[in-house]
Amino acid sequence: MTSVRFRLLILALTPLVVLMPLLLLLGMSRWSEEYDEVLIANVESDLKIASQYLARLLAQTGDELDAVARSVAFSRWFEQPDARQAELLDQTRQELGLDFLRYLPRDEALQAGHDWPVIRSATQGQARAEIDIFSNERLTTLSSDLAAQARVPLVDTPAAVPTDREVEDRGMVVHAASPVRLNGEEGVLVGGMLLNRNLDFIDRMNDLVYLDAVTGGDRQGTATLFLDDLRISTNVRLFEGVRALGTRVSAEVREAVLLDGRTWLDSAFVVNDWYISGYEPITDSFGNHVGMLYVGFLEAPFAQKKREALWWLIGAFVIVLGISGPVFLWMARGIFAPLERMTEVMRRVGRGELAARIGPVSAKGEIAAVAEHLDWLLEQVQERDRALRLWNDELNARVDQRTAELRDANEKLEQTFRQLVMSEKLASIGEITAGVAHEINNPVAVIQGNVDVIRQTLGAQAEQVTTELGLIDKQVSRIQVIVGKLLQFASPSEFSDCEHNTLLRPLVQDCLVLVEHLLSRGQIELICDLDDVPPVRAESGEIQQVVVNLIVNATQAMEGAGRLYISLKQAERDDLPGVALTVQDSGPGVPEALLGSVFDPFFTTKPGEGTGLGLSISQTLIQRAGGIISVRNLAEGGAAFTVWLPQGAEAEGV
Repeated sequence: MTSVRFRLLILALTPLVVLMPLLLLLGMSRWSEEYDEVLIANVESDLKIASQYLARLLAQTGDELDAVARSVAFSRWFEQPDARQAELLDQTRQELGLDFLRYLPRDEALQAGHDWPVIRSATQGQARAEIDIFSNERLTTLSSDLAAQARVPLVDTPAAVPTDREVEDRGMVVHAASPVRLNGEEGVLVGGMLLNRNLDFIDRMNDLVYLDAVTGGDRQGTATLFLDDLRISTNVRLFEGVRALGTRVSAEVREAVLLDGRTWLDSAFVVNDWYISGYEPITDSFGNHVGMLYVGFLEAPFAQKKREALWWLIGAFVIVLGISGPVFLWMARGIFAPLERMTEVMRRVGRGELAARIGPVSAKGEIAAVAEHLDWLLEQVQERDRALRLWNDELNARVDQRTAELRDANEKLEQTFRQLVMSEKLASIGEITAGVAHEINNPVAVIQGNVDVIRQTLGAQAEQVTTELGLIDKQVSRIQVIVGKLLQFASPSEFSDCEHNTLLRPLVQDCLVLVEHLLSRGQIELICDLDDVPPVRAESGEIQQVVVNLIVNATQAMEGAGRLYISLKQAERDDLPGVALTVQDSGPGVPEALLGSVFDPFFTTKPGEGTGLGLSISQTLIQRAGGIISVRNLAEGGAAFTVWLPQGAEAEGV
């Protein structure tokens, strides 16, 4: 029986010893890939924040300079003597935080406009602020201190493009100009800020992007401003207390960002350590790529977490394996002992001891039944041979019956197994959905936090963008509502079925605002025919989700060029008053063979680009509101999706 014990142990532990390590390896590999994707998404979000900060600096500089150019106080400047004018200009420059501020009469401004698009726009009556590159000679004419500040000696950097330059003396400048038309005087007010060695600017950007690092988070972030491929303002350290000014970016990043104009997101070796890095090009007023904006955070803490997770899984597997063997043998003892007794009895019967019996056994179930049945058979052997032959025939019949029963039971077991597999798949989908919804909350929190920072930073000036900030707050709230819906989808349950009266016309207009970037990015002609229709019985957030999904699908179907037609009309269905919303595109339409499957879960015509859940979820939301969503192909090409919703109770009362 030792061999039986060994074989049973091998059969029981083989899946654990062989399959579990493979599953752990696959799972850890997949988790590591998704973990790296999350890190890249984080640095992409950080890069957007830094880019927005630079854009806000440009806009703020231009707005403040334009405000001065239009002010009553500046109109009195022309009445002052030359010495007083210079004093007032310097005082204004300091108040605005600029490095230079000049007034150019119209003739000089027209001449300077030939060299600088910023000044040319101001001579045409339009204030403008851009990034520009000044030569050292031009900086010297403005201030010798600025020319000295701009000089950055080059530091030999491995993997950078070879160069003979030893020093960079050009300056990257926030260049702003505003038209002046006061007291009969016409000219241009020109001001700017030098970004070379502007450490306050780069430190404020870093603090804004990596707030969690300030409060003790894992991400240790850095930010850098490049002129061409040279670091001119950075908080990356070359040595302890020494910033890496003058070091250069690798040739690979330079080619991708400066030459190709692409955003670069990946792990990179920055000066003396590995960082999760993001680079994007900086464009001057001439439309040329003149530099790069960089943000990144140390990769080491996250790599350490991945290693810790791997060792934890290996340790857990070893512990489970060490416990499983003894536990299995202990649990199998109730099977081995009766089998050994049966073997001994059969050996004795073979030697001629027909009176040998197994007797009662401690095990229950099939083994006990077999032992009892064997004893009964041995008694029959002792009684008569003929009875044994008759019983043998009866036993064969019983075996056939039991085989049929086992076959039926096996079929039921296979059916139950298939149902269990399907349940496990649905449970996995729910877990993935809940995980995605949780990850969405992180960038949403960053967006909300930065909106609050913008309000605090602008102070009273925030009233100028109250509408835009309110729209951001509203959409952040909408994202949180959608996340809540995803979490509800991940944990199926019954929720409130209260009905709401929703006006579709303003809702559709809000949706168009949300997808405006998709429409403006291509050559898509938008045609809207939105009637003032009665309210419908539906939850506005769910209907907005459906409308946005239909518009996005239509835009993707047209591949950036075509005509998008949206109509909103009153319509009856089965004698019930309601409202019909139609979203019609001029794309290729839906293949006729697939028209009946477009609302199935996981159905998609773009494998690898989507989950295939958009239209399925939309159908669920519309049906829950008591409506119907349908699709048809148009004779002239394209597809039309129509959503019909019942009219609200208040509108029916009217």
